[in-house]
Amino acid sequence: MALQSPDSKPNLWNRNFISICTANFLLFFAFYLLLPVLPLYLRDNFSASRQDIGIILAGYTVTALLIRPFAGFIVDSYPRKSVLLACYSFFFVLFSGYIAATTILLFAITRALHGFAFGLLTVSNSTVAIDVMPSQRRGEGIGYYGVANNLAMAIGPSISMYMYDAGLDPRLIFIASLMSAGIGLYLDSTLKLRERQTISNKEKLSFDRFFLTNVGPESLVVITVSFAYGILTTYLAIYGKEEIGIESGTGLFFLLLALGLIGARIMSARWTRLGLLTINMAAGMLMAIAGFAIFVFWRIAPAFYLSALILGWGYGTMCPSFQTMFIDMAPASRRGTANSTYMTSWDVGVGAGVVIGGYVAQYMSYHAAYGIAMCTCTAGLIIFIAKTARHYKANKL
Repeated sequence: MALQSPDSKPNLWNRNFISICTANFLLFFAFYLLLPVLPLYLRDNFSASRQDIGIILAGYTVTALLIRPFAGFIVDSYPRKSVLLACYSFFFVLFSGYIAATTILLFAITRALHGFAFGLLTVSNSTVAIDVMPSQRRGEGIGYYGVANNLAMAIGPSISMYMYDAGLDPRLIFIASLMSAGIGLYLDSTLKLRERQTISNKEKLSFDRFFLTNVGPESLVVITVSFAYGILTTYLAIYGKEEIGIESGTGLFFLLLALGLIGARIMSARWTRLGLLTINMAAGMLMAIAGFAIFVFWRIAPAFYLSALILGWGYGTMCPSFQTMFIDMAPASRRGTANSTYMTSWDVGVGAGVVIGGYVAQYMSYHAAYGIAMCTCTAGLIIFIAKTARHYKANKL
């Protein structure tokens, strides 16, 4: 076997990385199978109001948000594979709760508990993925790891909306999610990880053990763009049906959104490797604002689908760069905390977007909610240019 040249790049696509990316795809496939049909299921099966739908679906994000900081602490303090398998098992089992729920209260409790599981699992899975990436290719690896999420977005909503529109029992969608999570759990159980030093639990606990305290401007920008994303993905199916007249085209929107995300991640991986992180983020936010403008101002089917591709490209460009930025501002021993801080910031925005979007839709319209989403994205770009880009360059390790 030929020896690797000292000047060649270390191998990114090793067995561990392929396994954990596949497990990540299955995790998000299970998630995205449910995402577009839940508002419709709650409306049709439990006669839930728009406001109630927003509150129930936001429960998932709120509980994920509450557990994120502790997830980072746990991942840094205990063997990561053990934590990962425990979290994935919790996530897997809870899919059966949707099948068993016979009242809106039981459904809401299941959804909230599932948020806890999701918050723990996404932090532990992504942190282990970063561990198995060569440090020289981390920015690139994060981009490719995220492609698994986007592939799931391309396939999952299309399949679930097809099943729902075909009149199949929605519980079949829940069973498909359960099976997907089960296969992902098995793949993560096959990972071969090296022993690593954990943070001593005897150290005095303080706020910075759970959050990175030096990423305030970065977190604020993430919150603004994720606020818009929360509104976009949660109410899309109902918005398309009620305000544009698209009865069964939500799956295509998610497919185009995912294609944009995947294309942008692949393209931006090279730019990240060249050190163009802040340029990536600014370009991504500009694209997202353009996508929301098309979505909001042209309420016709062609513009609806065009905006999906543009929004996907925008978010696919900025999101891996944001995550890399948080990792760059933390030592290796606090990688889990950096990851959880990024995801906590994202969840704050998404949760606020889901709740506020539900209230705005209840008392105004879904169109107004998407107008607010466009405005928050614009505010994020202004904050990034005025403060965040310089702050990151001054504080990265």
